[in-house]
Order: sequence, then structure tokens, then C-alpha cells
Amino acid sequence: MAQVVSNKVSEQKIQQQALYAIKDVNIIPMTTGSEIIEQATVVVQDHKITAINGPIPEAAQIIDGKGKWLIPGLIDMHVHNPTDLNFGASYPTKSPNFLMDTQDLMLLYIANGVTTAFELSGRPEHMAQRNEIVKTGLIAPRIALAALIDGGNGSGLVANTPSDGRQTVRIAKALGYEFIKIYSSINLETFSAIVDEANKQGMKVVGHIPDTFKGRLSEAFVPHFDMVAHAEEYAKQSPDFSDRDAAHFAKLAKDNNTWLTATLITMVRIAEQARTLDSLRDLQYLSYVHPLLQSKWLTANQYNRGSSPDRIAHFEKMAEFHIRLVKAFKRAGVPIVAGTDAGTSGVVWGYALHDELELLVKAGLTPAEALAAATRLPAKWLQLEDKVGTIQPGKWADMVLLDANPLENIRNTKKISGVFINGQWVDKSQLAAMLSKLAKKNIAGKDKYDWKKRSEL
Repeated sequence: MAQVVSNKVSEQKIQQQALYAIKDVNIIPMTTGSEIIEQATVVVQDHKITAINGPIPEAAQIIDGKGKWLIPGLIDMHVHNPTDLNFGASYPTKSPNFLMDTQDLMLLYIANGVTTAFELSGRPEHMAQRNEIVKTGLIAPRIALAALIDGGNGSGLVANTPSDGRQTVRIAKALGYEFIKIYSSINLETFSAIVDEANKQGMKVVGHIPDTFKGRLSEAFVPHFDMVAHAEEYAKQSPDFSDRDAAHFAKLAKDNNTWLTATLITMVRIAEQARTLDSLRDLQYLSYVHPLLQSKWLTANQYNRGSSPDRIAHFEKMAEFHIRLVKAFKRAGVPIVAGTDAGTSGVVWGYALHDELELLVKAGLTPAEALAAATRLPAKWLQLEDKVGTIQPGKWADMVLLDANPLENIRNTKKISGVFINGQWVDKSQLAAMLSKLAKKNIAGKDKYDWKKRSEL
């Protein structure tokens, strides 16, 4: 079986084995129109799936899959990963005063079977984070990066004219970003230029629907505006949260081939926190979140601060409308992918994706459709369908072994027996030990981190 995890944080790596065979497992391959492959054998060698129901190589380590279910690794299509940051005064040569332990963060994804994540506010620190994963062999998901472009006078990549928009896209491409995310303050002409230039540069566009399109939504649906990042972006365009509006929005998206990442869990968590922060304090997996972020969520919570009955009611109505919106988008045939906005207070990396899958089923997707929204469809949008998203020979060995059938109950995606990440096998006892150690580490360091004193770190 798999190797034992070291107690040292710096050595929280599972020893790479070259060859595995999962025996007697039920495969949910997630290929289009595929059937369950019962009591099958899957061979993994050198990071890839090399055979299904082929001969078992003599040197293979055997994993017992009897009574278990194998699905492709899950993909979260909307995350925000914390990185090394400087909260204090800056000066030349100043290094960060907050250093994020990358393995601690990435463990939350892997413990939940999330083997690919799409970072939608990419910064140079995320490039470094991704490089660290590769160079040091951390157990971590694959990370796609989108550069965020906004208008106004903010920091980062800013564009307020069409020519600046085009140049900013070219800069993002040169810096190594793979996708473009458009934010809320982009003006109409610059929006169109960014989308057009991104297409010329071979970069897909995801993002908000900029505020400039209020009352003129149809003008936002230009060719190659590839995906809207939140159901909330549509909700902001509907004064009465009507089913008529939901159907209209769905038609605009369908006609323009604009996909949707609904991030349903985000508004659910926002509404909970507007009511009371006890929803955060009682969150089962809060102890796995870095103590500085716990402090931020509990002491500087923008959703709870100044909350009122009217505000709570608005958030709750919006969360309910998002469910009806997804129903309308499904009826219209708009592709929907699973994303969480992880990093928003209360939306915990890895864990939130299972919450999102439950909400997608509540919104009318079948369990199979919800699984497709977190496997095959994201892989297609990310242009990784030849590498991940389904269980087939030749694909990278990113898979999740479950103790129960998720097609019968989507909550069964939480019943993880083990995870393959890039050909490395990590079983649930190892994951549990690593999570326990992380929780103890966070508890021990709680007094060292106060969000209000972050500049003093």
C-alpha cells in the first residue's frame, strides 16, 4: 500500500510509486454517454492511466477497489488562493511579512479530491506558488491562472481605453497567464477590445459582467466572452429576480456560447454570515484554515458588518434566485461548470466544491450532470480534455476513489477512500493524519495571528 506520511511538515510528500493497480473497482469514467465499468482493473504507471481491464504488471502495488467507485479528479473552476504577501510598509528589497505554507493550503484540495483548480485573480505570487509545487514535489492540484483586468484607478492590470485593453492582454500573455478575467469597472469599449484581443492571443475570457452593462445586458454578449464567473452577475441585472429574467439571461448566454460558473455556495455562505458569524465559528472544517484568515473572517467580515434584516433578506432572495437561474440555464442548454469562489469568507478550499455539487443538484442537475460539471466540462473549457476530466488510458492519473456511488447520492463525493494526484496515491488514513496535524498547527499558532495587526507580522 501507499507509504506512510512523515510527521515533518516539510516532508509531507507521499513517496512516488511508479506502478499501481486498482482491482475490482466500479469506474464512472465520465466520458460522454459512457456506462459504469463494473469490477474493473485500472493500471497507473508513470503518472498516467495506462490500462483499463488489461493485465496487471507483476511489480504493481495493489489497491483494493471492491465495493468502491472511481471518478476523475474534481476540478474547481473558481478559486482564490492565498500566497506570500506583504501587509506592512513596502520599500525596495522588502520581502513578504506573511508566508503561506503552500502544502497546508493545497492539502485542503487534495483531501477533497480536487486535483485541478482555476485561479481567477492570478498574480506573480501564484506563478511562484505553482513553480514551488513542481520544484518541491508538493501534493497539490494542477493550477490554471487567469490574469484579472479591471478599469478605474486600481492596482494590478488596469485598462480604461480599448488600446490599453489590448496591450494589457498582450502583457498578460507575455507574463505567462493562460486566461483573462474581466472585472466590474471595465467600460464598454474596453471590454469589447479585451475580449477580441484575448481571442487573437488564444486566451479564453471569463469574468464579471461589468457595471457599464446595467440595463443593456445584451451588449455584453460579444463573441468569445466565454464564461460568466458568478450567477450573481446575472442577479444584479434583475430588479425583481423573476423567472422571466432568468430565461432571458439563459437565452443570451446560450446564443453566445457563454458558459456559467454559478458559485452557488458563495451566496449561501454570504447570507449565513449576514445573519450571524456563528455559521463561521461552527464550520466543521474552519480549523484547517490558516489562523490569519480565520481572524479576518471573524473580525473584519464585510458581510456581517452593519448587517440588517433588509440586507439579510436581500442575500437570501439572491441565493434563492441563483437556484432558479441555474434551472433556467440548464433548460436552455447552457454548459454549467462547478466553481466555488474559494477564499471568500466561509468558502473553504476543497470542501466548498462538495457543497457546490449538492447545490447544483438542488438546482435541477442530476448527480451525473453535477459530476460532469466538476470533471469533463471544466477540462473541456480549460482545453485540458486530452489530459484530465475523464478516466481513460493515456490520461493523467488524477482520480478519486469513493466508498459509495455518487450517481445515487451526490453527497457520496465526500466519502473519499483515497486520491490519485498525478499518479501519486494518498489514502484516507494519510489524509486524515495530515489534516489532524494541520489543525493542531493552526490551533497552536492562533495567538500569533491577528488580522488587525497583520502589518506587524
